[in-house]
Amino acid sequence: MKYIFGADIGGTTVKLGLFEEGGSLAHKWEITTNKADGGKNILTDIAKSIYEKMAEKGISKSDVKGIGVGVPGPVTAGGVVNGCVNLGWGVINIEEKLSELTGLEVKAGNDANVAALGEMLCGGGKGFNSIIMITLGTGVGGGVIIDGKMVYGTNGAGGEIGHFPINTDETEKCGCGNKGCLEQYCSATGIVRTANKILSKGNIKSYLKSGEITAKDVLDAAKAGDEAGLKALEDFGEKMGRFLAAAAVFFDPQAFLFGGGVSKAGGIIIDAAKKYYDKYAFHATKNTEFRLASLGNDAGIYGCAGMFLS
Repeated sequence: MKYIFGADIGGTTVKLGLFEEGGSLAHKWEITTNKADGGKNILTDIAKSIYEKMAEKGISKSDVKGIGVGVPGPVTAGGVVNGCVNLGWGVINIEEKLSELTGLEVKAGNDANVAALGEMLCGGGKGFNSIIMITLGTGVGGGVIIDGKMVYGTNGAGGEIGHFPINTDETEKCGCGNKGCLEQYCSATGIVRTANKILSKGNIKSYLKSGEITAKDVLDAAKAGDEAGLKALEDFGEKMGRFLAAAAVFFDPQAFLFGGGVSKAGGIIIDAAKKYYDKYAFHATKNTEFRLASLGNDAGIYGCAGMFLS
């Protein structure tokens, strides 16, 4: 029996998984992400934890195909992390460094791309080999898988869809420093921002109270037929649908997959985006399927293992 380890590095914890070579998850656990001293101990901690798990399970190095790693930042196809603010890292070749620490082969990718790979292999995208996954949380992340392979891009920025410029009239800055990014409208914070702007006009009937709402509140209001909630949902759908129409002519995926906390709203999110996708999409791409992700927080470790399976 051969094994694969997956390590999905987050800002708070590192999620780890031990997989059998067929792709089944045998065991999962977490360790704290130690960001002290510029995150210099993160990889050492991962190596130590994997060694401990190997000893516990009686697994030798010869039994391990490798370690897949997801990183919350840009990663090139050669394993170079081009800076990761959330971890305190500058430029580092994570594949070389972790391989030195463990003596095992290492493959790395951006966490959103890795999660997309996991969903394609074992989750909501199963049965496809070309998908774009949209992760809707505090920000907007994305993963692009074409012909079964993650799209890294030249600088490791492949899939950074949250920073697609969708509105040239925006006056407020996105966290990236630009203005009018998709993330400013379609993330959880973006949906709340839009709803508060709608409510501030004061000429609309709504049970929502400006400044006291969450994205879930807004989407629940839309489900209930609340006017402000519906307008905010419509804005989300128009911008997301227009973006996806643009993405489709670049990548022509078989499916769009929605994950992240906002996607828990379910079909209402898909319906809003698809309405405008159908309006804007090039005729040859109009049949692209819309699906919900299904692996939740485990998508990353599945994708980490998937780098040795795909």
